[in-house]
Amino acid sequence: MSGRLPGGTPATDALTAAGISFSLHAYTHHDDSRDFGAEAARELGVDELRIFKTLVIGVGTGRPPLAVGVVPVATQLDLKAFAASLGAKKAVLAKPAEATRSSGYVVGGISPIAQKTLLPTVLDETAQLFDTILVSAGKRGLQVELAPSDLAALTRATWADIAR
Repeated sequence: MSGRLPGGTPATDALTAAGISFSLHAYTHHDDSRDFGAEAARELGVDELRIFKTLVIGVGTGRPPLAVGVVPVATQLDLKAFAASLGAKKAVLAKPAEATRSSGYVVGGISPIAQKTLLPTVLDETAQLFDTILVSAGKRGLQVELAPSDLAALTRATWADIAR
């Protein structure tokens, strides 16, 4: 027996193992939806500035060549600011297959927590404005709510102004 809770994901397992306080919020994901973050905000009745999306980003030929950006779903990732925050020359959104392979999660359900490969992670500094934020729990239709400082600690993230 793995000890995984019913409906658990690698993200919820990692949070539990780390002793981090969190709550789960399930909602009905509609297969025709492609704006996953806006769907989560709408279905859960949560402000789009408090729900954060996780993006896997190519940052060139460095080691590792990928990184993770976490920004409010109401915004877009500023690729130039993101690259600068990591000391990279440029940044581009990773292809969906590449993001899935690296993270171990499906697009629309990529969590910044417990990715298959630990990548440099940058959280948009606006997350610090809230006591708690929501991020994907590792599958479509499931969000995890936690303190931004706990998310930063668990993912070894840095803070930067990366949203526009």
